[in-house]
Amino acid sequence: MSFARSALANRFSALVLTAATATLALPLAAAPGVEGSLSAVQGDARVAKALDALRADDGRTFTEQKHIAQIPSPPFKEKVRAEYYLKRFQELGLKDASIAPEGYVIATRKGSGQGPQLVVSAHLDTVFPEGTDLTLKEQDGKTYGPGIGDDARGLAALLSVIDALNKSGIETVGDLIFVGTVGEEELGNLRGVKALFKDRQGIDGFISVDGIDVRRIVNRGTGSHRYEMTFKGPGGHSFAEFGRPSAIHAMGRAIAKIAEVRPPKEPKTTFTVGTVQGGTSVNAIAGEARLTLDMRSNEEAALLAEEKEILALVQDAVKEENKRWDTDQISVDIKLIGDRPAGSTAEDSPMVQTAQRAIVAVTNGAKVTLSGGSTDSNTAMSLGVPAMTISGGGEGGSAHSLAEWYKPVDAYQGPQNVLLTSLTLVGVKGVSEPVLQAKGK
Repeated sequence: MSFARSALANRFSALVLTAATATLALPLAAAPGVEGSLSAVQGDARVAKALDALRADDGRTFTEQKHIAQIPSPPFKEKVRAEYYLKRFQELGLKDASIAPEGYVIATRKGSGQGPQLVVSAHLDTVFPEGTDLTLKEQDGKTYGPGIGDDARGLAALLSVIDALNKSGIETVGDLIFVGTVGEEELGNLRGVKALFKDRQGIDGFISVDGIDVRRIVNRGTGSHRYEMTFKGPGGHSFAEFGRPSAIHAMGRAIAKIAEVRPPKEPKTTFTVGTVQGGTSVNAIAGEARLTLDMRSNEEAALLAEEKEILALVQDAVKEENKRWDTDQISVDIKLIGDRPAGSTAEDSPMVQTAQRAIVAVTNGAKVTLSGGSTDSNTAMSLGVPAMTISGGGEGGSAHSLAEWYKPVDAYQGPQNVLLTSLTLVGVKGVSEPVLQAKGK
């Protein structure tokens, strides 16, 4: 074991001594072994070298981020970017790198064989449709471009972490499984991660690198169910066939009922009718109308309860439209088009506690926030696997829009946090035992 210490390691020791101060945002005592393991990891000369390398590599990482952002990766068409990511994995010495049948890219950096398996991932796909202009623009110190932050930053951060591990010669106890996932955005329904957990057995922990603010940890997975509802009726002339039921009127009744639903504030549970369409002309009784509905909650039970209530209200609306005209000609076809499970990783879990303290260390005492969100981590959480989403670093905004922007302010702190958190969780050979528990141990 090396006793060499970097400035970052010394700073962490000082921060731990003052962890009661409000600015450090460490409300809970560390889970057993977390502080000692993190301190030991930072005290290793190779880890100090890797952390310094990530800071020195900041400019090159940003250059790679910009390159990735300009490779098209629309929903369900991530192949081109996946092929590039596979090539980069292979260039970084990950010999078993491959593209899985579902389209995600995966490679393993083996440990000693006696520790946990930790997935460290970022998503390849964007929300932008095929044909979107991905040309980057520089203005006022910011780089503008669709997907420049979400998730080109996470993908570039992973590559820089792998490179730093290689250059420093760090050996881990557990396995680090690096993944470029697919289907994180839009109606992808987390298909990449869902497939990963079917394809790969024994995953003990999951990290998604997604987002910009390094101070943020997403430890609550916001679940969502999305529906397309198609109302159908006989249609007809607005005057000659007056008295026939209208698909649009039935849909309107349904929307009015949905609008009156009162979901709980805690756990936060929401709904919205996002789109509507239907009818053929102003003087025709609508024969068909369609809406899309989004429902979300931070807890699966609340989501299911809201879903049950709303689906019953929609059926009531159909009955009322039919009753109004003394008919049974209106029907509704309800199709589930989006399914993201809810879940959470406890604040006092070793995983979240490790990330909190790692962030404090790399940022010199920034306040850490815990939050909810819909990310690749949802799937792992719903399966009972410790999971969280941490950020790639820097500053940015206007995600999911053509005006998305990024600025590499202290951006290296993102990869540093990914490295430090991951190493503490899987353990460094000869230095620290894994904080993350392997299944069956």
